[in-house]
Parts: sequence; C-alpha cells; structure tokens
Amino acid sequence: MEPKPEQSPHHAYPDHWEADVVLRDGGTARIRPITTDDAERLVSFYEQVSDESKYYRFFAPYPRLSDRDVHRFTHHDYVDRVGLAVTIGGEFIGTVRYDRIDDRGRPASAPADEAEVAFLVQDAHQGRGVASALLEHIAAVARERGIRRFAAEVLPANNKMIKVFRDAGYTQRRSFEDGSVHLTLDLEPTEESLAVQRGREQRAEARSVQRLLAPGSVAVIGAGRTPGGVGRTVLRNLLAAGYTGRAYAVNRAFDEGLATLDGVPAHRSLGEIDERVDLAVIAVPAHQVPEAVADCGEHGVQGLVVVSAGYAERGADGRELQRELVRQARSYGMRIIGPNAFGIINTAENVRLNASLAPESPARGRIGLFTQSGAIGIALLSGLHRRGAGLSSFISAGNRADVSGNDFLQYSFEDPDTDVALLYLESLGNPRKFTRLARRTAAVKPVVVVKGARHSGTNPPGHTVPVSRIPDATVSALMRQAGVIRVDTVTEMVDAGILLAGQPLPSGPRVAILGNSESLGLLTYDACLAEGLRPRPPIDLTTAASPQDFRDALAEALADATCDAVIVTAIPWVGEDGEAETGDGQVLAAALHTAVAGGSAKPVAVVHVEIGGLAEALAAASSTAAPRRRPTTARTVPPEAAGDRTAATDRQASTDRATDTDRQAPPGRTTDPDRTPVNAPTASRPPAAPAAPETTPPAPEDPPRPGRIPAYPAAERAVRALAEAVKYAQWRRQAAVPGKVPELLDETIDEAGAAALIEAHLAAAPDPRGRQLGHDEARELLGRYGVDVRPTLPAPDPDAAVAAAARLGYPVALKTTAPHLRHRADLGGVRLDLTDEDALRRAYGDLTDLLGKPAELLPVVQAMAPRGVDTVVRASIDAAAGAVLSFGLAGAPSELLGDTAHRLVPVTDRDAAELIRSIRAAPVLFGWRGAAPVDTAALEELLLRLSRLVDDHPEVVSVALEPVVVAPQGLTVLGAAVRLAPPPARNDLGPRRLPNY
Repeated sequence: MEPKPEQSPHHAYPDHWEADVVLRDGGTARIRPITTDDAERLVSFYEQVSDESKYYRFFAPYPRLSDRDVHRFTHHDYVDRVGLAVTIGGEFIGTVRYDRIDDRGRPASAPADEAEVAFLVQDAHQGRGVASALLEHIAAVARERGIRRFAAEVLPANNKMIKVFRDAGYTQRRSFEDGSVHLTLDLEPTEESLAVQRGREQRAEARSVQRLLAPGSVAVIGAGRTPGGVGRTVLRNLLAAGYTGRAYAVNRAFDEGLATLDGVPAHRSLGEIDERVDLAVIAVPAHQVPEAVADCGEHGVQGLVVVSAGYAERGADGRELQRELVRQARSYGMRIIGPNAFGIINTAENVRLNASLAPESPARGRIGLFTQSGAIGIALLSGLHRRGAGLSSFISAGNRADVSGNDFLQYSFEDPDTDVALLYLESLGNPRKFTRLARRTAAVKPVVVVKGARHSGTNPPGHTVPVSRIPDATVSALMRQAGVIRVDTVTEMVDAGILLAGQPLPSGPRVAILGNSESLGLLTYDACLAEGLRPRPPIDLTTAASPQDFRDALAEALADATCDAVIVTAIPWVGEDGEAETGDGQVLAAALHTAVAGGSAKPVAVVHVEIGGLAEALAAASSTAAPRRRPTTARTVPPEAAGDRTAATDRQASTDRATDTDRQAPPGRTTDPDRTPVNAPTASRPPAAPAAPETTPPAPEDPPRPGRIPAYPAAERAVRALAEAVKYAQWRRQAAVPGKVPELLDETIDEAGAAALIEAHLAAAPDPRGRQLGHDEARELLGRYGVDVRPTLPAPDPDAAVAAAARLGYPVALKTTAPHLRHRADLGGVRLDLTDEDALRRAYGDLTDLLGKPAELLPVVQAMAPRGVDTVVRASIDAAAGAVLSFGLAGAPSELLGDTAHRLVPVTDRDAAELIRSIRAAPVLFGWRGAAPVDTAALEELLLRLSRLVDDHPEVVSVALEPVVVAPQGLTVLGAAVRLAPPPARNDLGPRRLPNY
C-alpha cells in the first residue's frame, strides 16, 4: 500500500506532483513525492541496488544507509529539498532528489535558483527510462519552486547517467573537475527538450499498446466450465483464430482435478501457471475484478483487457469503482483496455490474436480500427468483412478508462502493418494531445474519424473524461487542420477506409468517369461536382461493352495526364434474350485489375449495380481470369445528356436501391504499404477564391502497384470517399513544408510591454474569473501587437456628440454600445456617414426617440472607415482544446448558417490564408459579382498578429474584433473586446503523465 502522506511543517504535501507514467518498455509506474512514512521502503530499495550503482551515486563504497541518511532522504520541505520516487506495486524502483544551493554550492533557500540533483535507479529497472521520466518530473517541480538550473556531479564511468542528462534536450554545460564530470542544466524548456519528451512519450505509449496486441501468452480469467458466458466465448474465439502464443483458462471455481478446458491448461489462479502471463482477459463480475487484478499484478502480467461491466456506465458508484480499478492496475505497472470492453484483435501472422467477443476474426489487412463502442465495433467489423477489407488491429476500448484513442494513434504512427487508422470516438479526453498526435500520424498515413455524441453536450455513460463545450463545427475544423478525415457515419468511415487502404492518393481533383450506363455516369458526374471535384464528361462505353472494353478504357484513362482519379460505373450486361446477365463480376474484376496493374498510380473506384461477384473479386489483390471480348464503340456523353437508351439500363439508373454483398472477400494483400504517391499538385475543389500560398515541393513518387479496387453500391458514396482522399492528399503535401510566421511581425510587436499591461490589469482586479477590459484599455493592449483599433468617444448628450465629431473629424458614425444593441445595425442602433453637425444632431434625436434614453444606449461617436466588407475575428481559449482563432463575415446570415472558420493557435501564414478562404462566403472577399476584391493580405496579417497575442499571453482568454472592415486597400478595426483571466491549466505541457479521470 502507498503511504498516507503527512504534511511537512514547511509546506503541504504536493499531491499534484503525483503522476502515472508509461516507461520505455510500455509498462507503467507511479511517481510521487517521498514522505516520512517511506523509511522502510527506502531501505529495502537501497538493499536491492548493486554496489556499483551505489558507488556511482556516492562516489565511494556505501553498502548501507545510516539512520541519518534515511531521515535526510525521507524528510523534505517540498521547497528547498524535494525527493521523488518511482514505485511499482508500492515499492521503490528509483529515486531522485534536489537540494537548493547558493553560488558556492552550500544549502540555500529562495531566491537562490540553483539546485544539486542526484538519481538512483534499481539495477533491475535500469534501461526502462526511469531516470529520464524522473528528470522530467523533478525539473517541473524545480521550476515550480523557482529553481532555474540543476547542477550534477557524475563519475566519468557512469555513462548511463551522463546520457540521461545529455539526451534530455536542455541547454547544458559540462566541465571536468576533481575527477568527476560537472554538469549544469538550464531547466527552461526548449524546442529540443519538448521534442525529446514527446518522442519518448510516443515510443513508450506505442510500446504499451504493442504489448497488449502481441502477447506471448494469454490467460482468460473467468472462463466458465459450461459452454456460453463471456469468458468461455473469449477463450473459444481466441483459439478459433489460431492464436500462436500460449493460452490458459483461469477460474477460481474450477475443480481441482480439471486439467484442461477447450484444450488449454486450466488453473484456479495465475499462481499455478509456471510462466509469466503477458495478457489477462478479465471476464468476472465487477466485485471480483479487484481480486483478479491483484492476482495479475503479483504474478507479473503486463496488461489487462477487462470485458466485465458494472463500472462508470452504472453511475457515481461505478465511476469510483472504475477509478480504483485503474489505480490498482497502474500500481502494478499494467495498462487496461476497458472496462466494459468488447476486446482486441491482432491479425498479424505471427500473432493471430482474437481476444474479443467477435465470433470470427477479420481477414488480415492494412486497416487499424479503434472504437469506444462495442456495438459500433461490431457494425464496423461486419461492414469491413462484407467489403472484403482486412484489419491489422482492432481495439474496442469500452469505457476507455486507460488506453484511449490517443494511445492508438501513438501505436498506429509507427506500426508497419497499418496503412490507415479508423477511429470511432465518443469523447476526447485530451483534445490538445489528440490534434497533435493526429497531425503527426496523418503526415504519414490517413486518419479517419467518426465522432459520436456530437450535439449532446455530455459524454456517453461510462466516459469520465472532462466535457468540452467546443461546438461540433469547431471540433470538425480543428480536426481538418490536423489532417484528420472527419466523416459523419460509420458507413462513410468504411467507404473512405477501403479506398485509402487499397488505392494510391490522388494527385488532384480531376476525375475521369467511364462505364456502360449513361445515367449512372451522369449521377456520378453530378456527385463529383457536389463534392468539389472536377469531373471530365463521362465516357459511355454503351451497354454492349465487354470486360475487354472496360480494361482498354480504364488503361487509357490511367495513362491520361489530365485526370487524377478514375471512377468506373457498371451495370449488368443485357443478353440476347433481353435478360440482365449478373454473373460476369469476376471477369470484369480481372479486366479492371489488369488495367490497374499496367497503369500509373491513380486511385480507381467502381460503382456497380447488382453485378454478382464483382465486389468480392475487386477486393482481391490479384486475378488471373481472362476477360470476355465484345465489340463496342465508346462515346463521350455531354453532362447535359439525358438517360440511357435501353430499357434494361433505365431500370438500373438509380443506385440507391443497390445493396452490399454479404459474401466475404478472399484474404490476402500484395500491395506495398508505402505505395502512396503524394507528389502532384491538387486542389480540394474548384476555388471560389485564390488558393492559399503553397510552396510545397513534390515528394518522390512510389512505383505503381496493383491493389484492391473498392466497389460501392451508390455513386454518391464512391465520390464522397474519393473527395475525402483528394482533400487529405492536398493537406499532406502542404504539411510536408509547414507554414511560418513572417519575421516582419517581430519588428512591430512589443511582447514585454503587453505582458506588463496584462500584469497590471490583473493585479488591479484580482478576481479568479478575470476582468473585461474597457475600450481604451483594449486598444492599448492590442496596439502593442500592431492591431490598431479606431477610437470612439462617448456621447452622453448631443453637445458631447458634436464635440466628439469635431475632434475626430467628419464624416462620423453614431452608434450605441448597449450590450443588447451592440453590432446590431438591423435594429437601428447605428447611423453612418454623418457629414455635419446638423446631420449628427438629427441622428442623435432619432436614435434616442426610437431606442431609449442616452443612459440606456451608451452612444459613442467614431470616425467613418473606408467602405469594405464587414468581418469578425475572434480568439478564445478552451480549457481542453486550447486557443482557437475564428473568422467569418459579420451579420446575421453568417451567424445563422454557422459560416465561421476556425484554426488552432498558433497559426502560420498558410493557416491564415486558408482560414479566410474556407468560409462559404469567401467569394465576397475576392470580387464577387463585380465588386472590388478586398485587401486579404492585410486581413491575413491581422489574423497572425492576434494569434501571436493569445499564444504569447495565455492570460488573454478572449478577444473579439467586430467589425473589421476590409477595404480594397487596408482594413479598419472598429470594435474590440478583450477579457483577461488567470490562464487555464494546460494538460499538454509539463512532464509526461497518464490522465486520471
């Protein structure tokens, strides 16, 4: 058991320093402050350290700790003297401590900002990254306590410890003094230290998932003696999949004489097994789970899949049980999938693991699948199975109390067997981390996400993560910014997944359409236009087309440099007796495969209507069947053309009645996982406005290889999947060369001056909720970042209004600033182009007669700005997602339609350009209907300046610039609202730690 911390006389026990971490090998450990109750643990730990490690720590033989040593190492004030321990199973495996020192190396107190640091790690746990994790955490503690540098003395032979310091990424200095290496580390985080930390986090978390998916042995705890039941079902599925490791059935209710169950050894407890078990599947009632977890922990199990229910999905009591389950498992170094999980699958030939409730293991493939719902997991497995798509791995996390979608992204990023990652998510525990991981993963392989519970404003039962109040439209925009392919349904997820897994990425939006149905071709053409693609006029091969004709036409389209993708449409042939022939699917599939194998690397998709066997044959990676030959003549169909000319094809014109086949595709895959070419330029749709600046060089192209050709029963589904691939390919090319923040901004930004203003404003009103700045205060702060807000002068009466106008200069605007009328010109609260005193006085009288007394309206006078387009720029901080920059046109229509674009801060020049071009009303900015284009360069610069402000100063929790009038030359900010508050806690900075919900 962990000690009950007692308070130091100097400082309260800092429980926020406690953290669960994932070590290099994927196991977990707990880091916590050392307390006075740890004396026996410290002595026991020290006894298990080798003499060599003790020598490295104390520079002399030091076989045992004296009572004085034990007292010194367990009594801390948590300010000038701090000790941290890494524990597994409640016992120490490593320690670190710092002592604050002055410039002469003597014990000191604040304001001294240097400390001496020393580590000791048990030999059995060296090489697991224990010291690296401790350094991250003790450095964070030191910074919190005002310490800026660490000093360390290390013997030259202690290469492991020197490497820990050297590889940390901190700025450091070294010298050799008196036979030891003297190291000084500056503790201010650097780009390198953050990159090192995140790299270690990625490798550790990926390894922790890999240990779960590729165990050498599995025990099913709760496998019943009689057929049926959850545990027995998991055991049978495990065996039916051909699991290559060793399997065991464990149930404390087994008779002592029972030796085997379903052909595997049966035991009453893990202690009876003569080897260490890597993975345990727990399928016992919830009240028995703690005993099972303890049994696993005490016998070295590395990970758990808990299919047992009765946790957070049952309410408050269940949530506490779930938290205790996670605490218990992590205390033994184990990670958990679940509870209430459906299970996990790994189709790798050397593993063949099906530790799930799925009765049939999917075929081996290149798609990784993560889901937070068992029911959705079943639907996705079934849908992929029907479409002939195989999986590399599958995790259904249930209540996702520990292993989450973020962990799955870490694993998928480096998994060589996964080409596409599909995730069904109902909650995001750490949105900042998710977008960071998704961006990195999407740079090398597609990430497709369906987000459930989008509009409920709450998490599903069982999910205990914090609820984010970010609108779903904002979440979608941020995912797109990170390269995530966000789709709305699981059907769309499967559609996109099979295309991305089996076909190369398109080089652009130009689509060739060919087939034997004029009507189906036109439906496909219309769908392409609706999705922003650029289709060529469909090529009608006529209903007499043979598979050979399809092959020749497809080969010609693939060789055509003016198209980037091909959609083949097919309906059954009409026989001589007038009946449709539906049995030629395999022959047609062979012809299409032949064309693809000999063509260039372009994606091909097939839309078919009731052609038996076609989808299954296309899903195969190769075919040797010879195509039939029928004479035909191809013709190009103009988009305006009407339907087909035969009754048979008219009956098939609508693809909505088509259904997927229920047959399973043959297993296997011959395509190269790195086949995706990403070099040619593309666009997501015909631009209504000039495209964002792009300087991305072409990437090297992989050689074309034959792959599975996805088949769809409706044109809309195929086109939508292709459109997502086009947009993703464009994002990936752009991500290869990140955007940047122009250096010229630095010359006009006063970061220190802004920081002083913010500190003064917050000190003047010390309210944890923060304070809203007045107009002049906001103008001054924004001015430090080069954002000029046009001044306003109060007009409490007509004479004051006239005086203000005389000071500002005519023409002027008179407007109310009352909260219920602000920015509502439609309610009559704004009067523009007042050119003289008489006009101003009349407007003042009209305003007060119509809307109320001046004291209620709070009128102000402002100089007129050049005419242009009214826009709105906002920045706000969400505690979960971080700072978000938003842009849209001003006015009720944009608000009603939700036509606002969003980007995560900090934004680059490319982000800013894309932001203003991604709203639906963007053409208004670029000369719509003959109007003069506005100065979008000035608008992009404003976005960059505001991004810098909120990124440099997290105390700026909200900014609204409304309206921002963008003219053909320059822009004018007419209104600004700024709110300051103590910055919200960041959960994506600081040392690595697992979340605790």
